[in-house]
Amino acid sequence: MWRPKRMSIPTAAEALPGRAEPLPTTSHHFVNGHDIAGECPEDLAELMVGMGCFWGAERAFWSLPGVYSTSVGYGAGHTPNASYEEVCSGLTGHNELVRIWYDPQQTSLPQLLTVFWEKHDPCQGMRQGNDIGTQYRSGIYLTNAEDMALAEQSRDQYQQCLTAAGMPEITTEILLGIRYYMAEGYHQQYLAKNPGGYCGLGGCGVVFADAVSEQK
Repeated sequence: MWRPKRMSIPTAAEALPGRAEPLPTTSHHFVNGHDIAGECPEDLAELMVGMGCFWGAERAFWSLPGVYSTSVGYGAGHTPNASYEEVCSGLTGHNELVRIWYDPQQTSLPQLLTVFWEKHDPCQGMRQGNDIGTQYRSGIYLTNAEDMALAEQSRDQYQQCLTAAGMPEITTEILLGIRYYMAEGYHQQYLAKNPGGYCGLGGCGVVFADAVSEQK
């Protein structure tokens, strides 16, 4: 039976209960062999983003200079260790996320955020193109207050670019310290394993002018 997509995040009381144990996944990157599970290595930094279907979003980052590894998962909701099917139900509150581990000596948060803004449309609320639902919302998720300030500055600057192009207000959520749950193994680096697979990722055609030079 068809049911309409939920367009609001459930409360903790409404959310599915989930499970105590993590779902089966994989520990190494299919493309470069680097670690993707566990905690971020001490010499690297971490950024998590939501920008629609995580298959295409992950591919946008894994080959960038300075990116050590990427993984996909769920977060910013309530349900512990949710499955893909549960996330798609709209009853977990989770977003589809890409977790990026990067070397801050080789790239920077502003550079990665430039890719984030330009590769999707951050003005669509609970959807990205034809992908509709709370798990497709635009989001940036940080681990410290300094990075959060940079992300907010980045948002404000891109809003100026969007406004000049006649675009609406950004709906991207920016949150600190969320819990990340790795997705099932078959989702990891999906488009490297399935080059002809679905990718709904598309930007809105607005360049993030002078983003890197002004935020370094």
